Amino acid sequence: MCILETNRLILRAPLPSDIISITAWLGDYDVARMTARAPHPYSEDDAEAFVASGEANRFVIVRKEDRLFMGVAGLQGGDEFGYWLGKPFWGLGYATEAAHRLVAYAFEALGLETVHAGWFYDNPASGHVLAKLGGRHNGSYMRNCRARGMDVLCHDMLLTRADFLRKQAA
Repeated sequence: MCILETNRLILRAPLPSDIISITAWLGDYDVARMTARAPHPYSEDDAEAFVASGEANRFVIVRKEDRLFMGVAGLQGGDEFGYWLGKPFWGLGYATEAAHRLVAYAFEALGLETVHAGWFYDNPASGHVLAKLGGRHNGSYMRNCRARGMDVLCHDMLLTRADFLRKQAA
């Protein structure tokens, strides 16, 4: 089992003990509507299916100091990454820290040359996180948002290994 660490966070595989926390945080419409794949309402059955899937490169985000569950980050489809945090953890730098570690893992351990992530037009904080990592706008398109039940304007950000390393060195 792969475990990734930062100064404040641990990213580890989802466990059955995470189901209640996943359900609680992703059950908040304000959180779910910023993701493409999460339905709303989000149920324990949804969280159980997520944990049981055992997909590689999916991590829960927990705070090191108290092991508090905060959200999820992961790679999907090979080179697309995403993340979400419970609302109490927004604006505290945790998303940037978790995304940075996930992208470093994608480039270092998995040997990827590029990764990409999307952010909905009404979530500029996520776009800011991706820009801080070295992401560049790679086009916009309408993307389905399950929680909203509609297509929403999504901006795609491309991160290359070279841009990521250059941004970290700056």
